[in-house]
Amino acid sequence: MADGDPTTALWNWAVAGHFDADRIRGAIAGTLERSVVPLGDDGAVLCDVYPVGGDFPTLVDVYLAPAGVVEAHAASAVAVRLGAAVLLPDDSLNPSRYVCAEPDGTLSLVHVDETETDDGPERRNARPCTGECQEPRRPAAA
Repeated sequence: MADGDPTTALWNWAVAGHFDADRIRGAIAGTLERSVVPLGDDGAVLCDVYPVGGDFPTLVDVYLAPAGVVEAHAASAVAVRLGAAVLLPDDSLNPSRYVCAEPDGTLSLVHVDETETDDGPERRNARPCTGECQEPRRPAAA
């Protein structure tokens, strides 16, 4: 699952539900315990939030994600704070497979249908991973 060696990186998430940028940045800031500012401002962590269609209509790009923080654990904590599922890429080469951080913090593998649009990728029809890609559901680390 997307929890390999954490590095200062870019995180790309999709959130189930419509959320304004301030609420998203606040949830990330609370999780990371540092300020999160809009793209273009001065800050340690930058965040761009924009709407698209689909079942996960709020896209979130986190720039300069801190080293030492596992992305899947951060997404899990943000999902709990928002009360909404958060999709993030997994570590496989399967383009339809994602990690889903549920509103209760549970992490699981899912497949989604993705369509590229002028506004960004729209993700629909999330369903549990079955067969060879199946891994047991597990709670995020505290």
